[in-house]
Amino acid sequence: MTDTREPPAAPDSVRWVIRKLERAGFETWAVGGIVRDALVGRPARDGDWDLATRARPEQMRTVFGRVVPIGVEHGTMGVLTRQGMYEVTTFRRDVETFGRRATVEFADDIDEDLARRDFTINAIAWHPLRRELRDPFGGMDDLAAGTLRTVGDARTRFAEDFLRILRALRFAGRFALAIEPNTWAALCEHRRHLADLSPERVREELAKILGCARPSRALSLYAAAGVLPVLYPALARCLSRQEDGQPDSWGVALLTVDIISRSYPLARLACLLGGIGIPSRGVGEELRPEERARMRAAELMERLRYSRADVEGVSALVRALAAGPETGSGPALRRWLRQTRRVDRHHLFRIWIARARLEAARGTPSPESAVQSGWKAVRAELAKDPPLTVADLALSGHDLIEMGMRPGPGFGAVLAHLLDLVLDDPALNRRSILTRRARLYIDARAQASGGPRRPA
Repeated sequence: MTDTREPPAAPDSVRWVIRKLERAGFETWAVGGIVRDALVGRPARDGDWDLATRARPEQMRTVFGRVVPIGVEHGTMGVLTRQGMYEVTTFRRDVETFGRRATVEFADDIDEDLARRDFTINAIAWHPLRRELRDPFGGMDDLAAGTLRTVGDARTRFAEDFLRILRALRFAGRFALAIEPNTWAALCEHRRHLADLSPERVREELAKILGCARPSRALSLYAAAGVLPVLYPALARCLSRQEDGQPDSWGVALLTVDIISRSYPLARLACLLGGIGIPSRGVGEELRPEERARMRAAELMERLRYSRADVEGVSALVRALAAGPETGSGPALRRWLRQTRRVDRHHLFRIWIARARLEAARGTPSPESAVQSGWKAVRAELAKDPPLTVADLALSGHDLIEMGMRPGPGFGAVLAHLLDLVLDDPALNRRSILTRRARLYIDARAQASGGPRRPA
């Protein structure tokens, strides 16, 4: 059917691409998320427009002087304009479907192209020049009713690509849609096949959820659909973990994640993973809770093939979260700064502030002002540039050699002692003072061990 409702006008560059193709005799439509998002009132960016056309790749080369072959075998070309590049894909129809390796062929009709899409809300096309919506599967009605359903038979659609299970949960959460019963049943029936997906595809779906305004809605559906035990067993164990009648650690994590801005996806991820090290049983039970949390967060992220930098950054955050928000003052604060030198402290305090707000909303005294004061104290101390590592000391290993020490394990003990002194009092970090303290320490150790005193 043709719908009279319409999204906002397309930018001039998109209209130029469509006009060029249609003047050459090739029907062209805007498709995909740009149409769906516009119809629910989400602002569109110029680069978000994807187009579908009857033109084949070689015909697009003829129409446009500047194209980039993005996926010629799938009919996708990048058309360059003064405002940027737009992906234009030839209409396609499914010939045989077996997951992501489905066999397709080029088609001549937009409805055939829409018929192979996953959900009705994604199977809507928009023609900016004619101001016409093409909605053969009732996607507009489903959007209006707040319903997510597949195009055609749900079991068949999910069997074609099991990633669609995660996409369904993400779309339902993002747009606050209820999943149609047959779609939900098929989704749950096929969830065991999620274990066959590549880690990269699973990770990308999680990243997209963490980029939504309220990740808790989609992640709650992960739990309700039984997806967590398949993909994230460590998180699944958080579902029933309650303390003193409070919500389980999974529910607390979701509420906290929603408070943190979507601009900080790694902080959101750290918050989500923050409870997985709490259990005292199983692998790593001999470790301190914060180290167990760090280890399990790192294992999960490595399995999803996050970058080394992201694994180290998030797992360090998780460790600091498990250790608690006490930073202290004076020497205690400087020791805390030393322990967290590899932690993104901005993210850490964002999470602590979010937790404080959540506790306050639940009626538990946990003033945000105390966390804010802690952050001010951290910034004030860092502004003084205090020595936090051996490398910051005014006395080096070379200086110890000049004092007559031989390189070896003893170096570390002396430097660690000096660092402990300057953490207590940064004013001691002067070469003359540390030289004198080092000599006293070396003499005391030699006397205690009955060995020779240092050379004069």
